[in-house]
Amino acid sequence: MVSENTATVIVGERIRSKSELLARGRRAATGLAGLGVRENDAVALLLRNDFAFLEATHAANAIGAYAVPLNWHASPDEITYMLDDSKPKVLVVHADLLEPVRHVIPAGCEILVVPNPDATNPVAVTDGDREWDRWLAAHAEWGKPPQPPRSSWIYTSGTTGRPKGVRREPATPQQATAMRDLFQVVYGCREGMRSYVGGPLYHASPNAFARQGLALADTIVLSSRFDPEELLLQIERYRLTTLVMVPTFFVRLLKLPEDVRRKCDVSSLELVLHTGAPCPPDVKRAMIAWWGPVLVETYGGSETGIATICTSQDWLSRPGTVGRVAPGGTIKIFDEQRRELPPGSSGEIFARSPAYPDFNYHGRDDDRRSVEIDGLITCGDVGYLDADGYLFLNDRKRDMIISGGVNIYPAEIEAVLQGCPGIHDCAVFGIPDDEFGERIYAAVQREAGAALTEDDVRSYVRERLAAFKVPRAVVFHDTLPREESGKIFKRKLREPFWAGRSTRI
Repeated sequence: MVSENTATVIVGERIRSKSELLARGRRAATGLAGLGVRENDAVALLLRNDFAFLEATHAANAIGAYAVPLNWHASPDEITYMLDDSKPKVLVVHADLLEPVRHVIPAGCEILVVPNPDATNPVAVTDGDREWDRWLAAHAEWGKPPQPPRSSWIYTSGTTGRPKGVRREPATPQQATAMRDLFQVVYGCREGMRSYVGGPLYHASPNAFARQGLALADTIVLSSRFDPEELLLQIERYRLTTLVMVPTFFVRLLKLPEDVRRKCDVSSLELVLHTGAPCPPDVKRAMIAWWGPVLVETYGGSETGIATICTSQDWLSRPGTVGRVAPGGTIKIFDEQRRELPPGSSGEIFARSPAYPDFNYHGRDDDRRSVEIDGLITCGDVGYLDADGYLFLNDRKRDMIISGGVNIYPAEIEAVLQGCPGIHDCAVFGIPDDEFGERIYAAVQREAGAALTEDDVRSYVRERLAAFKVPRAVVFHDTLPREESGKIFKRKLREPFWAGRSTRI
């Protein structure tokens, strides 16, 4: 067993022993109870990846309340929506994130302010606000028996509408055991692992991994701002074994100069999990060539949890797959009439794992019912299973373009554009068209120095896809809005075109 006194959590240059972090969490539990937090209540977290995030989560769980991580990149309007929806008794917030949202915090919600010395512009805690460390010190450790474990109440990314709060039931002892077993297989969670979490803890996968890591890891490195060279130094310095990444991180790593990439020893790596967005094939091949066959990909979502697992060997033998169903789970493909489809036929993907307790969309029962068929859940993705049970993705059903009565899948066009010389990144979606209903819009970010024209892009697509799939509009952007998960935020690109209309299709 790993000793809590020797195990550490690291944030930048700050180090805290796991025993101290857990003790602070127990003090926070006593304090939260004193502020009126009870079982099944919500405790909102507007925090970067930091000690306080894990401490507050541990505290909420001890009481039987839900930790509700909020996207700290969200606008005040989006924060308002999530606070009004979850109705937290307490908000734990970094000092530099508080002022922009102070005016939208609901009356009656207590505020606990966490100093953030790692912020670009650190902000002092305002007089009159409860400062996290001083508040903790005033409380004894929570001594009551632990409640059944609850996963964090995660808000979906909201790329196609208002975010939905995914709130799971408490786990049964059998589900808690199944979850530990699943994380051992998929994430490589084991006693003594040395892990890195670079994805934001307001996303489901990094959040779940960090919570498991708190129980098992010898070292947990938390980062809120990904620096590829710094990661390589940390892998060597801490002999990291297990990383949770998004494909964007791989791209940035591969752009480092060769001498920088080769100067650090990465041989300690045992498993590098990536999720959240498709990984370009050339990028994945290059990472496997560099780090070895340690890359593991998962497909799933806040609703389904981990649905598939794909090893490096799986992917190299079947490029493009996201793997086969994770242990104990089920995946089926259904058509528009809710009929199960055979291997090779594309349709909506539905999945379920017995390790995950059932969930609801908080306050949105109709939405919850709409995503289920025979106990299986969909995230709105389209794909197919091959004859051997490997899953391949086509697109998100909600992103589908209907032009002149023809269904067009943006992912197919994006995959072609990713191979176009001079294109760094792209997003394809539908915009209003008075004649056809929708027309194809391609938002393109050029590679630095690339002299690429709209005609060049259209010609490249026209040579590879049917004419009706060629974008009618090609617009170049200096940058594309992107979530920390690696997903391009298409809603922010699409919304201006649909403003004032009653529908988005």
